Amino acid sequence: MLNTLNKMGLSSSVMYGMGFASIGASVASWAISRSAEAADIDRADRWGIFVGTWAPTFFALGCAMRLEEQWGPKGTREQMKESRERAREAMPIS
Repeated sequence: MLNTLNKMGLSSSVMYGMGFASIGASVASWAISRSAEAADIDRADRWGIFVGTWAPTFFALGCAMRLEEQWGPKGTREQMKESRERAREAMPIS
């Protein structure tokens, strides 16, 4: 899935931006629904919560894409093992 999103031209920065935009859209949808609809405030709250649930998804996808951008889709275990070994060598053992 991450490869597909990457092929579509999306990056981790775009996903983070979409997460922040969805927070703003959540507040905006709540405010618009509250003032524009004749329905109860409960409906406005539901709209705000519905749109607000998108933000964690976008942030999680942004984190996953960032890791893939750093490590690459293949060879991740080997690169992480090398990185761990370098960190162990750099840290003095008492």
